[in-house]
Amino acid sequence: MIILTIIGGVLVAAGLFGLGWCIAQGFRVRGGKLPQDQVQAKLQSLIAINLGSVALAALGLALLLAGLLL
Repeated sequence: MIILTIIGGVLVAAGLFGLGWCIAQGFRVRGGKLPQDQVQAKLQSLIAINLGSVALAALGLALLLAGLLL
């Protein structure tokens, strides 16, 4: 059970790090002097990373909760 809790905590931390990275990249892209079509393409590529980070954090939270309850 301790292993589930540790793995869950690591996954939650990795997911939150990914979300923070996506936010930082989004601000960097929007603050740059790129044409609108390139900005839109870069932001759309960040959507996949953002959704993956949310899924990773949710999976980690589920593992963390399972480890705590068991």
